[in-house]
Amino acid sequence: MKGIRKNKVIIVIIVISALALLIVLGVFIFNKISSGSTGEEKTESTVSTQKMQFVDAHGQWYEFTPNDNVKKHDYDLSAFKNVDGKMTYSDGKYKSRAGIDVSEFNGDIDWNAVKNAGVEFAFIRIGGRGYGQSGNLYADKKFDDNYKGAKAAGLDVGCYFFSQAINEEEAKEEAKYVLDILKGRSLDLPIVYDPESILKDEARTDNVSGEQFTKNCVAFFDYIKNENNVSNYSYTTMIYCNMVWEAFMLDLVKLKDYDIWYADYEPLPQTPYHFSIWQYSESGTISGITGNVDLNIQIIVDK
Repeated sequence: MKGIRKNKVIIVIIVISALALLIVLGVFIFNKISSGSTGEEKTESTVSTQKMQFVDAHGQWYEFTPNDNVKKHDYDLSAFKNVDGKMTYSDGKYKSRAGIDVSEFNGDIDWNAVKNAGVEFAFIRIGGRGYGQSGNLYADKKFDDNYKGAKAAGLDVGCYFFSQAINEEEAKEEAKYVLDILKGRSLDLPIVYDPESILKDEARTDNVSGEQFTKNCVAFFDYIKNENNVSNYSYTTMIYCNMVWEAFMLDLVKLKDYDIWYADYEPLPQTPYHFSIWQYSESGTISGITGNVDLNIQIIVDK
């Protein structure tokens, strides 16, 4: 009798184990069907689990998780070379051009001397919005002179607008203001939207969320695009941002159709994301300009 009982216990254990295995298998199959899978793994991109670190212009370190839905750059960091404060890039696939960005604060500029110093392009501030509560729009006092001088010297020219918009309507107002100043004048490089935080003073944008800043960018770009269609302009657009804005503020997925002018004053760019312009110094020197000037390189295909 003991042997029979023992055999019955073994049989019961086997049956229970088999049922448990069937249940687990059933749950697995159900989950696959529910997720739309037919035995193949899902292929859509997801947020990476690989964290990265970066340091801002004030020495503050941050950690963030890159978004795999945002286009990455394929630049070889070892191909960036800084010689006497001037950055270049060449890897056989891409090469670089030297550029600057200027505003009225750079004073009178000898654009021929700038050209002779090897500068090939310039972004010129066209205007901005005050960061006080009134948020008044203003034109850069030197835009016309700088535009004419840079074009006459043979430089490629783009412009940028310093934004302090708190909503989409103000962003559209800023875009209209830019086009009113341009009056159809040609640009070789994009109109750049430059939203920035005011770190050393109280600003009207202090409580604007990253989501709203993203909406403002899209509103600005869409206005330019619509006016291109209406007025037969051919202006392109670009977003100016640093690593803090890329990691924590802007939704780069929603801005994936727009090129990036990336600001970072470290020896090498810290971003994993694609960019075509790198502002690598805010304290450069160039013949033809008194005092410091922002230095940039544009990375282009090496044909």
